Amino acid sequence: MDVKRVYLGSDHAGFEVKKKIKKIVLDFGYECVDLGPFDETSVDYPVFAKKVCDGVVEDSCFGILICGSGSGMQIAANKIKKIRAAFCYDKYSAKMARFDNDANVLTLRARAFSSFRYKSIVKGFLKTEFSGLERHQRRIEMLDKLT
Repeated sequence: MDVKRVYLGSDHAGFEVKKKIKKIVLDFGYECVDLGPFDETSVDYPVFAKKVCDGVVEDSCFGILICGSGSGMQIAANKIKKIRAAFCYDKYSAKMARFDNDANVLTLRARAFSSFRYKSIVKGFLKTEFSGLERHQRRIEMLDKLT
């Protein structure tokens, strides 16, 4: 990833976690663009998934999305062309999402999750390069052709 920028968004359930993730991203030396929400008022997660993913596609950078389960944001993000969103729950899943799948959006869950895991997951995602192996590139190209 050439651009050291991360677009960040959540729904109301992920609002507090988003603040923690923003600090982690900044500590790793990335620019962080917070696209909201900016309070805990109930919102619809697809709106924020779209905002973040549009930025990721436009700037060829990373995105991180947080909702209660992590799944809703992942589903919404993967509807957007050129997005490969991965819901990660530990450092290994985050690293492999990048190494094998060249994921550009990380989704996280805010509810029923130990907050001590966030730093290692975000680090694993941001600091792992795509392998570029032919078999993985071929599979990504196949994914791009799915409708």
